[in-house]
Amino acid sequence: MKADLCQIYTDVDGVYTADPRIVPGARKLDEISYDEMLELASLGAKVMQSRSVEFAKKFGVVFEVRSSLNDNPGTIVKEETRNMEDVVIRGVSLDKNQAKVTLVAVPDKPGVAARIFKTLGDAAINVDMIVQNVSHGAGAPATDLSFTVEKADLLKAQKVIEGLKKEVRFGEVIATDKIGKLSIVGVGMKSHSGVAGKMFETLAKEGVNIEMISTSEIKISVVIDLARAEQAMKAVHEMFLG
Repeated sequence: MKADLCQIYTDVDGVYTADPRIVPGARKLDEISYDEMLELASLGAKVMQSRSVEFAKKFGVVFEVRSSLNDNPGTIVKEETRNMEDVVIRGVSLDKNQAKVTLVAVPDKPGVAARIFKTLGDAAINVDMIVQNVSHGAGAPATDLSFTVEKADLLKAQKVIEGLKKEVRFGEVIATDKIGKLSIVGVGMKSHSGVAGKMFETLAKEGVNIEMISTSEIKISVVIDLARAEQAMKAVHEMFLG
């Protein structure tokens, strides 16, 4: 259609630095890059679907997220510009729809992880974060393998894993849906150091333990106890965007 701008009308004024229902001090953003919006959309921000942002990025369509209830300016989503890197963190998100599965004493040999995750994939279970801790103790080499899935897939994942027990010969399975994935997103991370350390220090001051960590060029995600997740989100938002 060769449109200069696409306007997305929704029930909010635009994209915020965090969910205003959890963080009262969250602010509306004037602009955000496609990549930042993609990360936030995939990390639990409900304002846009990832697929929509992918299409806009692919065809270079600038779009504005704005309210259908008033005439206030919204948030412009566009290609990254140099001045965007001046803002280290663009937003904080919290995904409460996560569950964690840990396989204890998995044999530490080639092909085991491939077998486990291929079987989960064949069952149409999407695995997000993966952490493996290799044991260096006496006896046969073994590892603890943890991964996260969507909460709705937890029971299905447990059944799939149980079906692998005789073949893979791991120990017990520990599963919980009492976790949250807290993430910070910003293209400014590319050119600013110490962001992860500042986030972890903030969580430590709040007494929040980190169970898993995942990073990309413009994102840091941690898995934490769900009961402390909203408190942690407020503290991290205050540190970077307060």
